Amino acid sequence: MRFQIYLNGFCPYCEMARELLDRLGHEYDEIHIDQDREQRRIMEERAGRTSVPQIFLGETHIGGYDDLAALHRSGGLAELVAQQGGDEE
Repeated sequence: MRFQIYLNGFCPYCEMARELLDRLGHEYDEIHIDQDREQRRIMEERAGRTSVPQIFLGETHIGGYDDLAALHRSGGLAELVAQQGGDEE
């Protein structure tokens, strides 16, 4: 299962989230909310937040970069990926 990252073009935390997922070998789809107002609305509805990045695995909302990094450090990201049918490096 692929991650989804809602982001914009001027966001250092978005870049850090992509770098972490790349380093871990996870695939993801980028959804640029600065280019599509409807996607911004969808992100806000799904996440209940207005800041970027907002990261999902399937329907599971992970949160922003800090949430993703903390989940990885705790081992929770590996567990979540395994539950979703993927594998964590």
